Amino acid sequence: MLAVLVLAIFVLSILFSMLGLGGALVYNPLMVWFGYDFKEVVVSTGLLLNGLTALSAAWVYYRKGLIDFSIGLPLTLAAMLGAPVGAWFTRFVPTTTLMWLFSLVVIVSAWRMLRTSGAVDPETVRGTHLQRALLGSAVGFVVGALAGLLGIGGGFLFVPLLIFLGYPTKVAAATTALAVVFSSFSGLAGHLAAGHVDWQLMTFAGLAVVLGSQIGARLMTERIPAQTLKRLFGGVLLLIALKLVWGLI
Repeated sequence: MLAVLVLAIFVLSILFSMLGLGGALVYNPLMVWFGYDFKEVVVSTGLLLNGLTALSAAWVYYRKGLIDFSIGLPLTLAAMLGAPVGAWFTRFVPTTTLMWLFSLVVIVSAWRMLRTSGAVDPETVRGTHLQRALLGSAVGFVVGALAGLLGIGGGFLFVPLLIFLGYPTKVAAATTALAVVFSSFSGLAGHLAAGHVDWQLMTFAGLAVVLGSQIGARLMTERIPAQTLKRLFGGVLLLIALKLVWGLI
């Protein structure tokens, strides 16, 4: 069963790296369905996979000059501060409540992606550099805390924010990958300190996402239209959300 799970994670990591996302919105439900405990194993493993997927993809994006550091750095620093806060709060929240929160996050993310799938990339960036940095920092902290709490990287919120600010989809995805790297590993550190770890799962799944994300990042930068990526990801998330809610009712 572990081999099947790792294979599924490998295939999915190709898709998520195209969008600059870590993929825990799908990895985490998969691990739950394969019998892993959400609070003790899934959250920490999801953060590791998020970080590795985003790190591998971010390196490719950096070499191609797609990352905008003027917004990426404040977004990243704020997310790094918020993630350990969310990880700390995990111990006080019941597992069922965490699953409901996670399901809600997936539904919102699916709606956002499908709603903007037909939008054309903006031609100009909105606001001043200071305004963008302040908004990015505020959102980054909140999203980082949510990431640490639920074992996600936060990319599903960072990407729409950057698109709203006027960044092209591919630049938004690439810059988001940078923020997801640090928010994920920052949150992971908090969970490791609490002993939430399954080393066998982390090792094999981690290797799978490193390879898959390299493939996906190269496909995104060269061949796949942004609108196609949004529709594909939104559709996958919608199916996952329906399955999650059905299991909780």
